[in-house]
Amino acid sequence: MPDHYAPISVVIPVYNAAEELDASLDSVHGTIPATTEVLVIDDASPDPAVPIVIEKWRRRAPGHWVFRTNSENLGFVGTANLGMQATTGDVVLLNSDTLVAPGWLEGLQRCLASDPSIATATPWTNNGEIASFPDFCAPNPVPADLASLAEILRTNSIGDYPELPTAVGFCMAIARSAIRRIGLFDQRLFGKGYGEENDFSMRARAAGLRNVLCDNVYVAHLGGRSFGPTGLKPDESSMRRLLSRHPGYLELVEDFISRDPLAARRAQLLTALRCAGIALS
Repeated sequence: MPDHYAPISVVIPVYNAAEELDASLDSVHGTIPATTEVLVIDDASPDPAVPIVIEKWRRRAPGHWVFRTNSENLGFVGTANLGMQATTGDVVLLNSDTLVAPGWLEGLQRCLASDPSIATATPWTNNGEIASFPDFCAPNPVPADLASLAEILRTNSIGDYPELPTAVGFCMAIARSAIRRIGLFDQRLFGKGYGEENDFSMRARAAGLRNVLCDNVYVAHLGGRSFGPTGLKPDESSMRRLLSRHPGYLELVEDFISRDPLAARRAQLLTALRCAGIALS
């Protein structure tokens, strides 16, 4: 890793979904440098299988991995904030129902280092709203050959990190300089979750910072397997909270969706995958 890249930590908030957690930790373990700091925080999961999975990885993982358990359930916002407070450099908030491929962390690190105005970076994914591929704003199947797909996207992407109106929380790389400048997620306003990453992204924009697509990295996302079963979901109340602070948020996102500036990129990448004979499911 080049010396000029800032240190980066991986924070994985956990709530239930033990099987998905095990698979996610396995993919992280097999794809990151051995010296990377990884912080796994169990948000008081009631599922008895979760401590078993965590103990398995506590024994297996390198010394730079740290495992913590909240004494009470804080929700995603509070758990993510704990992770950001416990680390000192750039950070990736990674859902525990994601799967990663070789080079993913280095790609996100390179993206954040490319421009001091970048606050957040979101990779391509199968299930991540405006970052979804190949179908825009729709859930796509988890690819059968994740590593090959990720490699094709890496080698065929422009790598100029186009701007997004907001980060998407399934895998959100955050520059430490942005955290210092605008603070953590707003737990007071957003409670246990939903809307916090959009608020953070809008605060970043207001501070003159950028939210970008890390267009040469792909992270698979199962979706709704971890914090989803808590009953937390985007609804009118979470949108009202967001709009109370950022009344122009919906207009900004709707304009991005209607213009779909990533359409040509998705089409080019889909062609590259087909030429390589790589199936998307």
